[in-house]
Amino acid sequence: MKIDIFCEVQKAQESWGEDHEHVLIQETLEQARLADELGYGCWWEVEHHAAGIFSHSSAPEIMLTTIANQTKNLRVGHAAVLAPFNFNHPVRVAERAAFLDHVSEGRLEVGLARSTAPEWRLFDIDPDDARNQMQEAFEMLPAIWTEEEFSWNSESFQIDRRNIVPKPYQKPHPRLWQAVGTAGGFQQAGRNGVGVLLTTVNFPIEAVASMLSIYREEIKNCDPVGKFVNDQVALFTFVHCAETEQEAIDNGAAAAAAWYVNTVSDFFEVREFMLRAGDELAAAVAANPGSALADWAAMQEEAAAQVEETEFTRLLNRMVSGEHISNEEAYEILNEQDTVIIGDVDTCRKKMQRYRDIGLDRLMCFQQVGNLTPEAIKKSMRLVGEQLIPEFDPEATPAGAS
Repeated sequence: MKIDIFCEVQKAQESWGEDHEHVLIQETLEQARLADELGYGCWWEVEHHAAGIFSHSSAPEIMLTTIANQTKNLRVGHAAVLAPFNFNHPVRVAERAAFLDHVSEGRLEVGLARSTAPEWRLFDIDPDDARNQMQEAFEMLPAIWTEEEFSWNSESFQIDRRNIVPKPYQKPHPRLWQAVGTAGGFQQAGRNGVGVLLTTVNFPIEAVASMLSIYREEIKNCDPVGKFVNDQVALFTFVHCAETEQEAIDNGAAAAAAWYVNTVSDFFEVREFMLRAGDELAAAVAANPGSALADWAAMQEEAAAQVEETEFTRLLNRMVSGEHISNEEAYEILNEQDTVIIGDVDTCRKKMQRYRDIGLDRLMCFQQVGNLTPEAIKKSMRLVGEQLIPEFDPEATPAGAS
């Protein structure tokens, strides 16, 4: 299992100081250089717009180009390009990606996502058409990258024969991925023959394993949109490693993770998103009543009927109401979540092993979270890099060792 980094370019507002945006960007670049030195596999950068409360990563292609120029072995991944056309025209996506692939000398990974309601509104995108537009972008990109005379004729685009340059450094083209957070997303990624970037916050490991069965079922008989199949699965989750459990508590990592869950749920209007996902799942099950998707839907329905408020959800609600939560209490509650990897090296190792055991190919470690200090983040990165990466990815090549 590869150990990667997932980055929002994030710092909680309470930690902002003078010229905080410039400082944050420079801290992020320093962390990327450190990741390269330690042998992390890939630096995954999100794309979000008007999301200053939790993400400054509005131009990831620029940040990834800078990181590529300042690193040696670290792969650079866009997780993910917002694919609906008002965000990014597919031709521009292809051109920028090909340039970045050359700049990085073939270290690029390209993911696509459809985004969610607040960004759809900002860019005047029809939510009901977002998934279809992402699908069309998936189909266009490999053709743009590999055809000397590219043409396209659809309701969205009429493009007569054009040689769109440059072509990517990697041949035939970089690996393609899809950011997913629903059963429908797993199904679409499998059908397209592209890798999965699982970006759902606090998703139970058992549910991930069930979702993987949907993906594996689809990808077995896929007609890939690209020139080859990428069947890898990557997942992002909170990771903070310290020398001792008490140090992890004192650093406030659990409180930072809880802050992120609340913040992202508010920004992305998660309730409305899940209602839409539920409607999509019902439609998909109706079309495929005997599939693994139907089994997943039945399991979800049964789980929903038994849902009770948990200590974790109560904690989130208390934080929203403005109640002060101690670092100790936040850690005690979040430590019960398998999906939150916080603690000393041994604790982090055991939790990472569970992801490896269900067949995960890449673990995207989300370390720059909330108001964690740059020093605590870098120390966590070092502990993972020096003590855990060699165990989980013996073939990892730290920049200083190659």
